[in-house]
Amino acid sequence: MISVKNLTKIYQVHIRQANLLKDIFFRTYKDKAALQNASFSIGENELVGFIGPNGAGKTTTLKILAGILYPTSGTVSVLGTVPFEKNHAFLQQIAFIMGQRNQLIWDLPASDTFALQKEIYSIKDHMYKKQVEMLGGLLKCDHLFDKPVKTLSMGERMKMELISGLLHKPRLIFFDEPTIGLDIFSQEIIRNFIKSYQSESRATIILTSHYLEDVKQLAKRLIIIDKGSIVYDGSMNNIIEQYSKIKLLTVVLDKTVNQMEIRAVAPPFKYKYPKVVYKVKKEELPEKMKLVVKYLPFSDLTVEDASIEEIIKQFFKEKTWE
Repeated sequence: MISVKNLTKIYQVHIRQANLLKDIFFRTYKDKAALQNASFSIGENELVGFIGPNGAGKTTTLKILAGILYPTSGTVSVLGTVPFEKNHAFLQQIAFIMGQRNQLIWDLPASDTFALQKEIYSIKDHMYKKQVEMLGGLLKCDHLFDKPVKTLSMGERMKMELISGLLHKPRLIFFDEPTIGLDIFSQEIIRNFIKSYQSESRATIILTSHYLEDVKQLAKRLIIIDKGSIVYDGSMNNIIEQYSKIKLLTVVLDKTVNQMEIRAVAPPFKYKYPKVVYKVKKEELPEKMKLVVKYLPFSDLTVEDASIEEIIKQFFKEKTWE
């Protein structure tokens, strides 16, 4: 589906000088590498999380894969073709959906944008109707189709963006920050939709998001990019196992206890009766669980990994030392 070898993208950046005339007539530039020898491959029906800090090269990579940008060097093959050639068959099979960009017509109903997309992609009438009904059903939003886009909430607009971008049944989908700016309920709706849609369509999906919970819940494979280079390419479970140094031990008390008994286990990370949460080092977990049994009357006891954000922070912290 996707093969990338030694992908490099260099931009020329203007260096400002102290002299206005020189800045206008005798500009000088320096090279800035957005990507440096990045290599990876993605197979059919994979859902891959693609993450990294701001400016790491995520969006540049996606734009090259979609044929929007041309690389400085390296080779790229997507769906058996060179993306930048932008041949019709290639464009018919991809979708690039950005949470920060609105392709809907602001003053008109979303249904008008859907009709425009139908003509752009030459979708047959019966396929168009089937896709609109299927996507509207998954997102439970068909009652919004005839409302002007400007009257919709941000979460409702994102649902319309998803439908508009997926009407032509793309085989390859680039999701760039699909839940950005949404409340936690809308985020969950979009996550569930992506999961259900991929299961039904068997599309290949590359997902970037600063809300790492999106990636954790959706992707089994994770690619991490930093300063233009791929620094991790492997399973989500492996990175959690390797870099999750802290566990969250949650105790549900079945009666009130004093602070001394609670702190006999460890200083609590959070406490609001009846729930006590401890942050515990992974190697200390068995000892702390014994202390819970000894000092606290409880009705439930759970152990969870730290948040995916904390795990990725730990990954970058250790990589910095290498």
